Amino acid sequence: KLQELPKVRKQVVGPIEIFRFADGLDITLMILGLLASLVNGACLPVMSLILGEMSDNLISGCLVKTNTTIYRNCTQSQEKMNEDMIMLTLYYVGIGVTALIFGYIQISFWVMTAARQTKRIRKQFFHSVLAQDISWFDSCDIGELNTRMTDDINKINDGIGDKIALLFQNMSTFSVGLAIGLVKGWKLTLVTLSTSPLIIASAAIFSRIVISLSSKELNAYSKAGAVAEEVLSSIRTVIAFGAQEKEIQRYTQNLKDAKDVGIKKAIASKLSLGAVYFFMNGTYGLAFWYGTSLILSGEPDYTIGTVLAVFFSVIHSSYCIGAAAPNFETFTIARGAAFNIFHIIDKKPTIDNFSTTGYKLECIEGTVEFKNVSFSYPSRPSIKILKGLNLKIKPGETVALVGPNGSGKSTAVQLLQRLYDPDDGFITVDGNDIRTLNVQHYRKHFGVVSQEPVLFGTTINNNIRYGQDGVTNEDIEKAAKEANAYDFIMEFPKKFNTLVGEKGAQMSGGQKQRIAIARALVRNPKILILDEATSALDTESESVVQAALVKDIKKADEQIESAYSAEKDTSSIPLCSVNSMKSDFTDKFDESTQYKETNLPEVSLLKIFKLYKSEWPSVVLGTLASVLNGTVHPVFSIIFAKIVTMFENDDKTTLKHDAEIYSMIFVILGVICFVSYFIQGLFYGRAGEILTMRLRHLAFKAMLYQATGSRVGVLTQNAINMGLSVIISFIYGWEMTLLILSIAPVLAFTGMIETAAMTGFANKDKQELMRAGKIATEAVENIRTIMSLTREKAFEQMYEETLQTQHRNTLKKAQITGICYAFSHAFIYFAYAVGFRFGIYLIQAGRMTPEGMFIVFTAIAYGAMAIGETLVLAPEYSRAKSGAAHLFALLEKKPTIDSYSQEGKKTDICEGNLEFREVSFFYPSRPDVLILRSLSLSIEKGKTVAFVGSSGCGKSTSVQLLQRFYDPVKGQVLFDGVDAKELNVQWLRSQIAIVSQEPVLFNCSIADNIAYGDNSRVVSMNEIREVAKAANIHSFIEGLPEKYNTHVGLKGTQLSGGQKQRLAIARALLRKPKILLLDEATSALDNESEKVVQHALDKVSKGRTCVVVTHRLSTIQNADLIVVLHNGKIKEQGTHQELLRNRDIYFKLVNAQSVQ
Repeated sequence: KLQELPKVRKQVVGPIEIFRFADGLDITLMILGLLASLVNGACLPVMSLILGEMSDNLISGCLVKTNTTIYRNCTQSQEKMNEDMIMLTLYYVGIGVTALIFGYIQISFWVMTAARQTKRIRKQFFHSVLAQDISWFDSCDIGELNTRMTDDINKINDGIGDKIALLFQNMSTFSVGLAIGLVKGWKLTLVTLSTSPLIIASAAIFSRIVISLSSKELNAYSKAGAVAEEVLSSIRTVIAFGAQEKEIQRYTQNLKDAKDVGIKKAIASKLSLGAVYFFMNGTYGLAFWYGTSLILSGEPDYTIGTVLAVFFSVIHSSYCIGAAAPNFETFTIARGAAFNIFHIIDKKPTIDNFSTTGYKLECIEGTVEFKNVSFSYPSRPSIKILKGLNLKIKPGETVALVGPNGSGKSTAVQLLQRLYDPDDGFITVDGNDIRTLNVQHYRKHFGVVSQEPVLFGTTINNNIRYGQDGVTNEDIEKAAKEANAYDFIMEFPKKFNTLVGEKGAQMSGGQKQRIAIARALVRNPKILILDEATSALDTESESVVQAALVKDIKKADEQIESAYSAEKDTSSIPLCSVNSMKSDFTDKFDESTQYKETNLPEVSLLKIFKLYKSEWPSVVLGTLASVLNGTVHPVFSIIFAKIVTMFENDDKTTLKHDAEIYSMIFVILGVICFVSYFIQGLFYGRAGEILTMRLRHLAFKAMLYQATGSRVGVLTQNAINMGLSVIISFIYGWEMTLLILSIAPVLAFTGMIETAAMTGFANKDKQELMRAGKIATEAVENIRTIMSLTREKAFEQMYEETLQTQHRNTLKKAQITGICYAFSHAFIYFAYAVGFRFGIYLIQAGRMTPEGMFIVFTAIAYGAMAIGETLVLAPEYSRAKSGAAHLFALLEKKPTIDSYSQEGKKTDICEGNLEFREVSFFYPSRPDVLILRSLSLSIEKGKTVAFVGSSGCGKSTSVQLLQRFYDPVKGQVLFDGVDAKELNVQWLRSQIAIVSQEPVLFNCSIADNIAYGDNSRVVSMNEIREVAKAANIHSFIEGLPEKYNTHVGLKGTQLSGGQKQRLAIARALLRKPKILLLDEATSALDNESEKVVQHALDKVSKGRTCVVVTHRLSTIQNADLIVVLHNGKIKEQGTHQELLRNRDIYFKLVNAQSVQ
C-alpha cells in the first residue's frame, strides 16, 4: 500500500510539461494569447473605477435633494456635468473596443494552438502504440486503449485551449482589481479581502474532491467501454448464445459504479459553488457595512464612489477566483489525462517496430538456426512454451513443424519474425543474431499466412497491396491467380475494387484465406511462413494453392510450415476476428457501410426532456432550487441600488440602521445560495447520472455525455434570473430598460450564430474522429498482421490524413468562437456606455431617480451575465443535441429481426426437423451477388447432414439463416414445419448451438467461457468439467497453474487455435441443444485431438439434428446425408458411398484429399 501512494499522487504531468508538443508558432500564439488575456482581464476592474466616478458625480457633485422629490440644477452647471458624463461614457466605449480586439485574440489563438498540439499528440500516441512490441499488447486492454485514444486526448484538448486563456484573464482581473482596491482605499480592501482565504479554501477542498472523483468515474467508464467494445465486436457469438441480458448486466455493473461516483461528484461541485457564493455574499454585507462606517466617521477620501470602486474591484477579484476554479479543474483533468497518454508515448518498447538502428542484410540466403531457445509469454511467465529448442534450417529447405496443440509451433514462428525475443538462447539468420538486425527491414523478407487471416476494411486490391509497397495491378492479379483467388474476385461486380467489409466480414473463410495468401505471395518473400495457411480452403482450392505455394517456395529460400504430418493444425497466432464496433445488434452485421452521419433526425428539446420521465421528482426539486437561486441576483440589484442612493439622506442614525439591515440581507442571500446549490447538486446530479446510465444502458455505447442534469439547473437558474431582472427593471425605469433590451437581441443573435456554427463543427468533428478512431482500432486489434506485413507506417499515414480534415474544421471553429466570445464580452461595455448616457438624460429630465437607474443597471448587468453564462453552454448544448440525434437514431432504429422480441410462437418441444424451401438469399450490403439460389432441402430430426463445396458456395450462409441472423430474400426456412419468422427468435436460438471456424472467446476465465454456453441459469462447476472432458480439453486445463480460472485474454489470445476450438465445443455442448451446427468445427485440431473430439461430437450428436459444414471429408463419411453445393444450388446429395458411386464432384474431392 505504501509503495502505491507516491504513484497515485503523481498521476498528473507538470503544468509546463503538458505543452511539450508545442512548436515555435504555438509558443508565439500562446504568448500573444496570454498577453491578450491579461489586457482583457484588466477591463473589468478599470470599469469599476469609472462606475465610482459616475456615482460620485451623480449623488454628491451635481444633484441636491430638496424637500420635494424633484431634482433641480445647482452649483455645477448642466454643461459641466454633461461633459464629465460624456467623457466617462467614452471611457466605457474605449474599454469595449479593447475587450473586442483582445477577447478575439485570446480565445482564437488558444483554440488554434490547442488544436495544433492535440493533432501532434494524437499522431505521436498512435505512433508510439504501433511501435510497441507484441508482449505489451498481450497484457493491455485494447478496449481501454481505444478509450484513451479518444476520450483522454479530447480532455487534453479541452484543458489546453481557451480554458487557459480564461484562467489567465481571471488572474489578470484578480491582480488589477486588487491593485486598484489597495490604491483607492486600503482599509476597506483589507476588510473585504479578509474572507478571501475562506473562499479559496472552500473552492480548493471541493476542487480536490471533484478531481479525485472524476478520475474514479473515468476508470469506471473506460472499463464499461472495454466491455462494450468486446461484446459489440463479438456480437454474433453473444446473440447465438442468447447472452444479451448477461452482457447488459456486465456492462451496467460498470455503469453503476460510474453513476455512484458521478452523483457524489455532482454534489461536491455544487457544494463548492454554494460555499463560494455564501462567502461572497457575506463579503458584500461586510464591505458595505464597513464602508458606510468609514464614510460616517469622516475618513478622508472615502465617498460612496470610493466605496463602490474599491468594493467592485475587490469583488471582481474574488469572483475571478471562483470563476477560475472550473477552468483550473479542466486544466488539472487534462494534466491527469496527459499522464496516461504521455506515459504510453514515452514507453520504450523492447522491440521497436520503427527502429532505424540495426544491420540491414542486403540479401538473405536463408540459413535459420534456433540455438538453445527457451521462451514463455510475458503475460504467462510461469508456463514455459519452448525449452531449449535447437533447430537448423538450410537455405531452400521446406521444414514442417508438427506436434499437438500448444506445443510451441506457432511460438517458434513468432520468435523467428522477432515479434518476441527469447528468454534464453538466440536465433540466427545467415549467422546473424536477429536481435542485431533492423526490425522493419528484416521482417520485409517474410511472407506470413496464418490460420485466421486478417483482412482490413478496404478493397481486395488494397488488401493484397498491403503485402508490398509499390506493386503494380499486374503483380496483384498474378498473385491472385497463384492463390486461386482470381476467379471468384472477377465474379464480383466491382472485381478487385470490391470492399471486403470490416475484418473481411463480406468474404467466406476460404476467400479470406486466398486473399491473405495472395498478399503473402505478392511480397516475393525470402522466407515463407505458412501457419495453417490452407486450413479454411476447400479441396480444389487447396490443391491449386499448395501448387502455387510450392512454386513460390522455389523462388523463396525456405518455407516453414506449421502443421501435422499430412493433416492440418492450428497456430497459436492470436489474431482477432472482430466484427465492426458499430455492428447493429441484430441485423446486417456484415455491412461494411458505416453508420451514416448524414440525415440525422432533428431532435426537439421536449423529446430530450421526455427522457427524464422517470426522474421527474428529482428534476422538480432541482428546478425549484434553481428557481430559488435565480431570484438571488435580482434581489441583490435592489439592495445594491438602495445602498448607493441611501447617501442622499444625511441623517447618520438612519444611515447606520439602513446599512446594518441591508448587510444582513446579503448574508441571508448567501445562505439561500448555499442551500439551493446543495439541493441542485443532490437532485439534478442524481437525475443526470441515472439518465446517463440509462441512456448508455439503452444505447450500450451511443454516448450522450452532455445532456445531463446540472446544465438544466444552470439554464433554469439563468432563465429565472433574466426574467426577474427584466421585470424589476421595468418597475424602476421602463424607458431605460427598453433601450437596454433593444440592444439585447444583438447579443442573442451572436449566441445563435455561435450555437449553429458549433453544432455543425461538433457533428463534423465527431464524424472525422470516428473515422480516425476506426483506423486506430483496426490497427490495434490486428497488430500482429500489421507487424508481419511491416505496414505500421501505412496505417500511421492513413490516420494522419483523416485527422487533417478535423484539424482544418477546428481552425475555422477557433475564429468563430473568438469572434462570438469577443463580441458578447465587449457588448456589455457598449451597453453600459449607452445606458449611462441615456440614464443621465432621464434623471436630468426628472423622469427617473438615481436609485432607479442603479437598480435597472445592476439588474440588467446580472441578467446579461446570465445570458453570457447560458451562451457559454452553447457548444455543450450543440454537442448534446448532436449526441441526442445519434442516440435517438440508434434507439429508434427498428431491426428487421429483433433479438429482444417477445413475439412469436414458443412450441413446447423442438424436435429438430429442418427444411429449406425454395430459399434465395443475398447479403444486404451486396444485393448484386446471389449466394443461395432456390435452395430446397429437408433434414429429418436426429440426422447428421453435411454441406460440402468450394469456398463461397453458400455453406456458412445456410448456417446463418438457420440461426436467423438473416431472413431469406425469397422462400422459407422451416423448423418442425413452422416458418422461422413465426417463431420467437430467442426461443429458436436457445434450441441451437454452434461451433464455428473462428471461435470467439471472451476476456474472462476458461470456466466463464464454457458457462457462456447457457446463460439462462447458473452452471455448476461439475457440469463445466463434464463438457470439457467431452471436448478433450479437460486435461489441458488441469495442467494450467490456475486451471479453470485461467484468463484466456482478449479474444482468447492466450490459447492456441486448437485449444480455442475445443473450448468452443465444450461451450456448445453445455447448451444441450436440439440442433447442433458445426461450421468447420474440427479444422483447427491435430489428428489425435480431432479423433477424440470427433468421437465426442459423434456421441453428442446422437438424437440431435446436426448440420456440418466442412472441407475435411474424412470427418463426414458417417453423415446420414452429404449435400454438395455449387454456386448456391444443390449439385448432388446422398450418403458417402452413394456419392462415390456417382463419380461426380464429391468423388473428385475425395480423390484429391486421398492423394494429399
